[in-house]
Amino acid sequence: MPGLADLMREAQKMQRELQKVQERIGAESVEGNAGGGMVMVAVAANREKVVRVTIDPQVFDKNEIEMLQDLIAAATEQALVKAKERMETEMKAVTGGMKIPGMM
Repeated sequence: MPGLADLMREAQKMQRELQKVQERIGAESVEGNAGGGMVMVAVAANREKVVRVTIDPQVFDKNEIEMLQDLIAAATEQALVKAKERMETEMKAVTGGMKIPGMM
C-alpha cells in the first residue's frame, strides 16, 4: 500500500504534467466558423484570448451588420467550445479522468 510520501510524489508529478499541458495548450489555437466559413474565429486552446478573426469580404454589407455580429458571436462560441473540449481531453490524459478542483 502506498505511503503518504509516495502519494505526494505522484501528486507533484501530476501537477508538473498538468502545467506542461496547460503551457502547450496555450500555444495552440482552435477555430470556429459561421456562415459556411464566411466568418472564422481562432481562440487559444486554453480559452484565454481570441487569436484571430477572419471575415470574408462578401459579408460586408452595412445593411447586414447585425447578421455579421451574429456570425462573429457564433464562430467565437464554436471556437470556445472546441477549446474547452481540447483542454478536457488533454487533462484527462494526465489525470486519468480524475476531477481536480480548480483545473477545469
